[in-house]
Amino acid sequence: MAKPAAVCIISGGLDSVCYAASLAANDGYDLYLLTFAYGQRANREIERARYFAKVLKAKDHKVVDISFMKSLYGKSNALTDSGQELSHDFSQSLVVPVRNAIFLTIATAWAISINAKVVAYGAHTGDIPHYPDCRPAFVSAINEALNIAESDSIIAGQRQKITMLSPAVMGLDKPELLKAGYKILGDRIFQTWSCYSDGVRAGSGYLHCGCCESCINRKNAFTTARIEDETNYATESRGKLKGKAKRDIH
Repeated sequence: MAKPAAVCIISGGLDSVCYAASLAANDGYDLYLLTFAYGQRANREIERARYFAKVLKAKDHKVVDISFMKSLYGKSNALTDSGQELSHDFSQSLVVPVRNAIFLTIATAWAISINAKVVAYGAHTGDIPHYPDCRPAFVSAINEALNIAESDSIIAGQRQKITMLSPAVMGLDKPELLKAGYKILGDRIFQTWSCYSDGVRAGSGYLHCGCCESCINRKNAFTTARIEDETNYATESRGKLKGKAKRDIH
């Protein structure tokens, strides 16, 4: 019997990769992965998304170029505006306007087109206090709205109603998500890219900066999950860079 299909948004970061792995290994979905190039500074995450699409044996992986959004966002956030400093702690500058609403709408269009049952993304309970488009109430509302948008074909039996899932909807926090992903992926988990920047050059490679809010959250998740963090960071805290690493933040 064929497995049910899930369209899963995957950035190449820790949360989305772990959740995609869990959907495939634990819930038995065939994965159709979707990655967005939306003008983000961290282009390196797209490369990691391609890597994990192969690791997870995705049925398909599409990288959707919506980089024109950068011109619309202007100076509204630091993730697309490289002129702004990336904060160590949460600040409103880290919120990209209605980003998940845009992603989920496009993902739903694909899901309905291929008759997938599920649309999923990696928002967890730790995102809820700061990001409205990670909250279960938002997921419920956009899920309903997008099914209504295709209601005629769903009622006629030509399309299938979709269900949106996320770790936040399931009540999972980042360390729990990490533990589930590590159990499936092992040390490959360290190939994920969490840094909000495009990295810090070190020799022929790039390191996580180690001091942006996302890098700090990554470190904390490994500590809480009691998994030794083998991620290569340019700095272990908010101190100076290790060795001769040179910032290359775009």
